[in-house]
Amino acid sequence: MAKDRVVVLGGSGMLGTDLVLTCKKERLCLTALDLPEFDITNERHLAEALKDAGIVINCAAYTDVEKAESEAELAYKVNGQAVGTLGSLAKDAGIWVVHISTDFVFDGKSDRPYVETDTPNPINTYGKSKLLGEQLLIESGCAHCIIRTEWTYGLGGDNFVTKLIKRARAGGKLRVVDDQIGAPTATVELVRVVCELVRKKPEGLFHYASAGYVSRFEMAKFVFDKLNMSADLSRCGTSDYVSAAARPLNSRLDCSKIAALLDEPIEHWKVPLERFLEQL
Repeated sequence: MAKDRVVVLGGSGMLGTDLVLTCKKERLCLTALDLPEFDITNERHLAEALKDAGIVINCAAYTDVEKAESEAELAYKVNGQAVGTLGSLAKDAGIWVVHISTDFVFDGKSDRPYVETDTPNPINTYGKSKLLGEQLLIESGCAHCIIRTEWTYGLGGDNFVTKLIKRARAGGKLRVVDDQIGAPTATVELVRVVCELVRKKPEGLFHYASAGYVSRFEMAKFVFDKLNMSADLSRCGTSDYVSAAARPLNSRLDCSKIAALLDEPIEHWKVPLERFLEQL
């Protein structure tokens, strides 16, 4: 059997949902898997998933940053060990793996955008577990492409944008941090890039996010301005929040490496965010 099948792990999550829709539009031979039928921490499930696959795109992840502090064992299993197992199985079967990672592998203390060669130093369990997954995938020796992204939002799940809007509609007060800086990144844009890389099959580590940078507070202000919504919005600092997990203040990613591979320029974060808001 020709190994042209694309397997999407975590196919019902926010990113996976958009990825599956796009792959179907491009008429790719696709299998999408997720809980409860598929558990990435189950080696038997993984081995079955990889049968006759040519490409695996791993969107499966434990993403609750706060709960990861109290559920560290589960976070490490999903984001770390399972990715290592995936890599080993893919190596044996000659399968190319695309793995989605995060800006949270960095401590956010740099005074410039992070490049792929910067030394990671995660400051919470989620970031540490995702870094372990990267390391184990690389150590497996399989053909792979790791994409670190940040501040994602999409129609297929809860995210910073949708939570803001829900809170505002409920009449709640919104205190948003103004000292965390990054690039809001639409899942549909990330999916477009993943599909392009599937065609080109580069190997290695890449950073991808929308162009430009903004604080969480200014992003919230942009959302409400575009929607013409009134909101009780005020700014605060990260230190004003009691939180189980530390957050990096600087989430800026330097995307020049991946930009050189892409057919189209990376859009400024405002453009896809406006399109997203029009869909709501």
